[in-house]
Amino acid sequence: MKFSIGDLILLKRSGEEGHVTAMIDKQMLEVEVKGVTFPVHLDDIDHPYLKWFTDKTKKKKSSFPEQLPTDKLAERKQRLANGVHLSFMPVYKTEEMEEVVDVLKIYLLNELPVPVKFVYDVQLANKSEFKHEGVLHPFGNIYLHSVPYGDMGDQPRFHWRLTDTANENMEVADGILRIRPSKLFEHITDLMQNSKPTFSYMLIDDFTPKKKKEPLPHYNPVKNNPAFPLITTKTIEPFKYEIDLHIEQLVADKKGLNNTQIVQIQLDALRHYLQLAIVHHQERMIVIHGLGKGRLREEVHTILKQTPEVSRYKNEWSGKYGFGATEIHFRY
Repeated sequence: MKFSIGDLILLKRSGEEGHVTAMIDKQMLEVEVKGVTFPVHLDDIDHPYLKWFTDKTKKKKSSFPEQLPTDKLAERKQRLANGVHLSFMPVYKTEEMEEVVDVLKIYLLNELPVPVKFVYDVQLANKSEFKHEGVLHPFGNIYLHSVPYGDMGDQPRFHWRLTDTANENMEVADGILRIRPSKLFEHITDLMQNSKPTFSYMLIDDFTPKKKKEPLPHYNPVKNNPAFPLITTKTIEPFKYEIDLHIEQLVADKKGLNNTQIVQIQLDALRHYLQLAIVHHQERMIVIHGLGKGRLREEVHTILKQTPEVSRYKNEWSGKYGFGATEIHFRY
């Protein structure tokens, strides 16, 4: 069913009427109902004309209506899960006979069939500018706030944290989104050239099950016992798809360790799990090294370059890790 800006709409669930204020994408519209503006899915709205006609017909009837057979309601098509997204809608203004972006409206879109608890915090220069938390019902969406386009040049950090409220066995997902000015310019240019209303970043595609906690190996710098022994084909230790090199994940107690010893433990862990992945003919692996000053990341990449079984690796932004992880692909 097609709608245009200004069209009257009817909310199927509540029966309230409103009108279309903006087109978000092929499946989403922004509507205004009783002074409140929010996004809705096409499946949740209808044209109000049938309701008007039905109401008028009922008013004209003065006698009891005959019992008419009713058709079964058509089943609503099942929507496919498509993750949780942070969506940006530019609002334009005319300046010197030219349309320029004034503000960016920001929406949180839950395209999962489960209710999602969210915590959202925008920070600029390490200071919170806007914070909001709540629960989004399955396939629900919410308008969060607007950011002046000029403030985007200072690269605000969009902190987010998501929880599956229907399943406590799922991991809590969190991360930080930061859009570089050059990338933001690309997005705006693409929207204007292709008449698109929004651009979005997927925060997660789905929740992942919680991992079983494993006992942490203890590193003894005095005895110089290796925390990560050599791997052989007889090793029964299972491989891992995700390795966290933060020192707190590798040793039970880091007291007494200097920076050099900490980096050495982290690199020993990387070599250990690289060898383990190769023994098991693993196809890919994620190494979480964090951001910091970049020293650990550089050391990790140096080892990867020296490993013949590594075909390629990339350190790109992702909704789950930001720029704090490197994805590795192996060849055999």
